[in-house]
Amino acid sequence: MMAKKKQENPEAKDLSTEEKIKEAAREVFTKKGYAATRTRDIAEAAGLNLALLNYYFRSKEKLFEIVMMEKVQALFGIIAPVINDPDTTLQEKMERIVHTYLDMLTNNPDLPLFVLGELRYQPEEFARKLGVAKLLRESALVQQLRERKKNIHPIHFIMNILGMTLFPFIGRPVFQHGAGLSQKEFEALMEERRKLIPKWAEAILSIR
Repeated sequence: MMAKKKQENPEAKDLSTEEKIKEAAREVFTKKGYAATRTRDIAEAAGLNLALLNYYFRSKEKLFEIVMMEKVQALFGIIAPVINDPDTTLQEKMERIVHTYLDMLTNNPDLPLFVLGELRYQPEEFARKLGVAKLLRESALVQQLRERKKNIHPIHFIMNILGMTLFPFIGRPVFQHGAGLSQKEFEALMEERRKLIPKWAEAILSIR
């Protein structure tokens, strides 16, 4: 008796095609940026025709919004649980922020340059979706900073610790080529920063 042919799940197939398009969009947008990317470029990278891409995603803008939201969430959203934790000290938060970011950036070194370069297209929208305003005004971290340094705005500290953590990856090509650092040497420096940045942050908070 001939076995019945297994029926293909159309919904699963649709999800597979949709994910293939999104993966291609991630690669093309990261490589070329929003302005230089055409929907045809994404379709070719996905191995699909343009009509099929337009069937799933009606515009380049919609695909870009999806990809950017993922990347912005990866860059900024990962520290929300850390800075909102009321049960950790300020020092513990600093260490966790640094470790969380360095782990993520080591695996995604091009992420900050892409996000910060492209975020200018819809900064208010992404800030709203991430709940940035609440994090910068009401988080446990901000409350602890206000208590620790009443005469210094908490945003100064947040800018400093993010700058010390993110900027080395933004300026990585200059540091590597200008200072003659190999990839292994650059990674070793980033490992050193795991201990150094919390100490520098504490020194900033100790300024009178």
